Amino acid sequence: MTRSSSLPPLPTGAPTAKAPQDWVDHLLLAGPDDEECLRFGTPVDRTTLRALVAEQTERLRAAGLTTGGTAALRLAPSLGYTTALLACWRLGAQVLLLDHRLTDHEVGLALERLAPQVLVESAHRPAAALRGFTETDPVPLARPGGRPAATDHALLQLSSGSTGPAKVIARTAADLLRELDCYRRLALFPEAGERVVLLSSVVHVLGLVGGLLNSLHARVPLTVPERMTPAGILAAIAEDDRPTTVIGVPFHAELLAGATAPPALPQLRRMIVAGELVRPALPAAFTARFKVPLGTMYGMTELGVIATDLDGSLHPQVEPVHGMELREDGGELHIAMADSPYPGLSDPTRWSNGWLHTRDAARVDPRHGRVTVLGRRDSQVSIGGLKVDLTEVEQTLAGLPEVREAVVVFENGAIEAYLATEPAAGPATADPAVVRDAVRDALTRELASYKRPRQLSFLPALPRTATGKLVRDTTVLHDAAARAR
Repeated sequence: MTRSSSLPPLPTGAPTAKAPQDWVDHLLLAGPDDEECLRFGTPVDRTTLRALVAEQTERLRAAGLTTGGTAALRLAPSLGYTTALLACWRLGAQVLLLDHRLTDHEVGLALERLAPQVLVESAHRPAAALRGFTETDPVPLARPGGRPAATDHALLQLSSGSTGPAKVIARTAADLLRELDCYRRLALFPEAGERVVLLSSVVHVLGLVGGLLNSLHARVPLTVPERMTPAGILAAIAEDDRPTTVIGVPFHAELLAGATAPPALPQLRRMIVAGELVRPALPAAFTARFKVPLGTMYGMTELGVIATDLDGSLHPQVEPVHGMELREDGGELHIAMADSPYPGLSDPTRWSNGWLHTRDAARVDPRHGRVTVLGRRDSQVSIGGLKVDLTEVEQTLAGLPEVREAVVVFENGAIEAYLATEPAAGPATADPAVVRDAVRDALTRELASYKRPRQLSFLPALPRTATGKLVRDTTVLHDAAARAR
C-alpha cells in the first residue's frame, strides 16, 4: 500500500563522498525551529539538533576530517551518536559504523582492515545492559595512516562475519535516499502528527534508516526508551498522547506480549518488527495483549527495507516496497541491484549480473509478487534481532590455543558450541577446569556478548562421519555431550 505525501520529493542525484552533502541539511535537519524531533530522555527540537550538529562538524574538521575523508563511529545509541553521524555526512565523509557492544579486539580488527582517518568514541563509559541510550560526548581522534575514501559510498557497515573476515557492506547517499522514498510511500508507516518509539539499534539498518533517518525526514518525533525492559518500553509509549508506532525486532515483541498487566495505551497504533522470522503464535499473542496489529518487515543491510506487512493481514507473506524487483531462483530469494554492495569483494555467490543473492530461502507468489521468507540458507542466524554468523563464532573458538576443534550450531533460539580441548592422542595434560575458564575468558575478550554461545560442551573428541567430517546434527552432538558428562 502506498500513500501520497506533502513531503518534498527526494532528489534522484547521488551525493558522493567528493561533493558537499547538503542533503543532510535539506532533508534531515530542516523543519520548524521549535519542532520536537528526538527524545533521548529529554525532548530535542530542531534548533538544538542543528546547533549540536554544527558543533560536531567543527570538532571533526579540527580532527582533520574533510570531504572525501573517512570516519569510524564507535558510539552507543544517543544524541551524541546522532549528531556525530550527521556531522560526518555534512562534511562529505564516508562513515563506518561500529556497534558499541563489539570488543576492543573486534574493533581493532575492523580499524586495521579499513583504516579510517578519524575514530569517534565517547568520553563517557559505555551504556549498561538494558539501557536504551546513554550519555555520550563524541571525541574525534585522528588516526595516523588512515586512508581517504576509495569509493563514493556514504555508509559502511560490517556483516556479522562469514567464512573468513566479515564482509564490508556499502551504501551510497543516493541509495539511502531511495530507501527513505520507499518509507514515504508506505501507507501505514508513521507520518507527521504521529510519533515513533524506537527499540532497534540505530547502528543497524532498521533503526538507522527506518527509525532515525526516516523520522527526521518525515518529521515524526522519535523516542528511545531509557530502559529496554517491558516496563521501560511501556512507559515510553505512555508518556505522550500522540498516535504511536513501536519499531523493534521480534524479541521486543515477545517481551511486550509477555508483560503482566500492561497499562491502557490508547495512543498505541501498532508495532512493526524486522530482523528475523516471527514465531507463528506471536502476532496473535501481541494483538490479544494490546488490541493492535503486529506488522512485519523484511530487509537486509545491503538494501534496507525490501517488503512489508504493516498491518499483519498478509502474514506470513510480505509485499515488496516501491521499485523492488524480486525473483525466486532455486528456492533462494534474489533481488535486482545494479551494483554490488560489497566493495573490493568479487563473490558471484553473493551478487552477480545485477542480482543480489540473499541466501534466504523464500517463495515468490507469481500472481502478485508477494514473498514468503522461509529462513536462512547459510550459517547466519539472528539473536534478539542482531545478526550472528556461526562460522565466525566457530573460527574464533577453533583459533584458541586451548581448542583443538569446534562445531557451533543454533538450537532452540540459542548458540551452542561443542569443543574438543584434549590432545588428539595421549592423555590430557591440563586441568579441565583451567582450560574451560581460559576458553570463556577468551570469548569475553574476542566476541561481543550477543555472539557468545549460551552453552559450551567440552568433549574428548567431536563426532565425525564415516568419511571423517565433523558431525553437525544436533541430536548426535547432544548425545555425545551427555556421554562426556
